Amino acid sequence: MAEKQKTLAAEVHFSGKGLHTGLMVNMYIKPAAANHGIRFMRIDLDENPIVHAIVDNVIDTSRGTTLDENGVRISTLEHLLAALTGLGVDNALIEIDAPEVPILDGSAKPYVEGIEKVGIVELEAEKKFFELKERIEFHDVEKGIEIVAFPDDHFSITVQIDYNSKVLGNQYASMNSLKEFAKEIAPCRTFVFLHELELLAKHNLIKGGDIDNAIVIVDRKVEQEELDHLSALLNKPKFSVQPEGVLNNIELRFRNEPARHKLLDMVGDLTLVGMPIKARIIASRPGHHANTEFAKLLRKIIKKESLKPAVPKYNPAENPLLDINQIMKILPHRPPFLLVDKIIERTDQMIVGIKNVTMNEPFFVGHFPGEPVMPGVLIIEALAQCGGLLALNTVEDPETYSTYFLKIDKVKFKKKVVPGDTLIFKLELIEPIRRGIVTMWAQAFVGNAVVTEAELCAQIVKTK
Repeated sequence: MAEKQKTLAAEVHFSGKGLHTGLMVNMYIKPAAANHGIRFMRIDLDENPIVHAIVDNVIDTSRGTTLDENGVRISTLEHLLAALTGLGVDNALIEIDAPEVPILDGSAKPYVEGIEKVGIVELEAEKKFFELKERIEFHDVEKGIEIVAFPDDHFSITVQIDYNSKVLGNQYASMNSLKEFAKEIAPCRTFVFLHELELLAKHNLIKGGDIDNAIVIVDRKVEQEELDHLSALLNKPKFSVQPEGVLNNIELRFRNEPARHKLLDMVGDLTLVGMPIKARIIASRPGHHANTEFAKLLRKIIKKESLKPAVPKYNPAENPLLDINQIMKILPHRPPFLLVDKIIERTDQMIVGIKNVTMNEPFFVGHFPGEPVMPGVLIIEALAQCGGLLALNTVEDPETYSTYFLKIDKVKFKKKVVPGDTLIFKLELIEPIRRGIVTMWAQAFVGNAVVTEAELCAQIVKTK
């Protein structure tokens, strides 16, 4: 059964400081309709401008991910996006009264808990996945970053980090499916090295940061004088170094919490692809820049594939919905003029059929016998027969009805069909059937190419 799109069951409110701006932020995550996607609305600005959560809008990744659309910005959004994706939420409107998402405890856990509290509901529309079809890679040789993705039937990530730190060492984290996200990944907090704090503070950043929303890694010997200077600079309580190599009384939630947080960031940044992903991803030393550059590669593939016609999937090993004997019980046609071998999919609005073209077809005897080509009119006839099986599915006792052409329009023959080809027919209703009149958009494919397309109009007629 196809998976459905999801949204929140009710509005949920969060408030807290922005990590870098230090501003108090109110944020309301609201349910949204199918195919809405994830959007931010700046309710503190005139006309409440919208910022779409897509990687095309990424403008900065220096200390988090920042989006900009028409001069309107949203920053540090990766933890929130990770929570939405981790819980399978496809559609949400996020109203926010500041340019930065609240940092809360530095993880995605508060967001997960808040969303789970109000609940998640399914929508009628099917979830649309990006299914990777071939290996894709991103490399930053200078920084030692590598991200590789492989085709798979679900989403999984493995992350390795190495910052030449005796405290952190080499760390690995894996998420085999999104079902693991809420418990195993969401609680993991952001981290920073002690030597970065003064630099960040001097650049007017981390105004909202403290030891309650970040793990501060101390990977060298530090005198108390330096710690006192940092505490004064950041206007924070007096610092001390714990034996585990972190400041004050922070207790790690997982032994490899930093690596798990990098995985969390990847989940959030890859949300900006714009649709859920089916792929196995392996990343070495990922960061926001690499994550979003990789997301751009995936989005380019999506845009390229969106320009191609949607070819139905056909697995000859699977049993058909209707075989040739079942088809002959419905259609009045018989060989050599029965041109549909089987039906592999049928809904109220659409049908997919198959025709295996062989050299034994009788029309090849006289139609270009030196260079066998299936007549275009017979491809149209085959499409019509397939469409008849869609139309007759709407009446009781379909064997007592027939469908007759009323009109053929917008016909295009784009490629020759020759012996050895497997024709895949796809027909969709253009409008609801009224008074027995059926109007369909019909396409015939060989491989990934459209060979014929047309608009067909027919009438369902009682014949027995």
